[in-house]
Amino acid sequence: MREVTVNEASMSKVTLELDGHVAVVEMHAPPVNFFDREILAAIADAGERATAEGARAIVLCSEGRHFCAGARLAGVTGALDARASAAAVYEQAVRIFRLEIPVVAAVQGAAVGGGLGLACAADFRVAGPKSRFEANFSRLGFHCGFALSLTLPRIVGQTRAELMLYTGRSLSGEEAYAAGLADRFAELGEERAVAVELARELAGAAPLAVRSMRTTMRAGLLGRLEATLEHELDEQEWLWRTEDAATGITASLERRDPLFHGR
Repeated sequence: MREVTVNEASMSKVTLELDGHVAVVEMHAPPVNFFDREILAAIADAGERATAEGARAIVLCSEGRHFCAGARLAGVTGALDARASAAAVYEQAVRIFRLEIPVVAAVQGAAVGGGLGLACAADFRVAGPKSRFEANFSRLGFHCGFALSLTLPRIVGQTRAELMLYTGRSLSGEEAYAAGLADRFAELGEERAVAVELARELAGAAPLAVRSMRTTMRAGLLGRLEATLEHELDEQEWLWRTEDAATGITASLERRDPLFHGR
């Protein structure tokens, strides 16, 4: 396996290693791997570089106990221009969705909020005994983002997606595997190894045929992606200004249950 430099500014936060036709793109913001625009841009850069270097599949993984806890709440909703900050994040998310080769997300620990969105941007997901998949937006008081209103129903079905989104409930790794949200279930600590194994299987197939079929299969998703993100952002923008959002975010930061009043 050889390490490839993506760009100097993001080297410490996202790394790229190539092992034959499999690329491993790893986030380094432990323990929970919050993302920002720069980290998502570095993931997109790494994916594009991997493709240019001849990779046929990508494993997206992270250092630490958790895959990704999404964006720091204060980092987006507390900004002077929250919409512009979120739009800059989603601009990089679009680049990740538009990577040209299959992506397998190795989800150890939690994939929460935008972290679940990032996992759902991948083609496939690997879970383990301590994995947790959670669309917690309704518990925070605002609309889901990262195109989850588009991706989650495609993966688990409309009704199950609505239940996850409306309640904010989490799925364990076992539950996610049973629901089809995870495509492989690994033993504890083996999530990345199983993701690499799946990526090698993908990379062993005819690459032109895989990319051609993937373009066909993802056409509906990519065709609706930017409009979906724009709509989600419209809804988030006004909801961030509500009392419920302030209540939900504060309760989350203080690790207690929120009490919403619909204001």
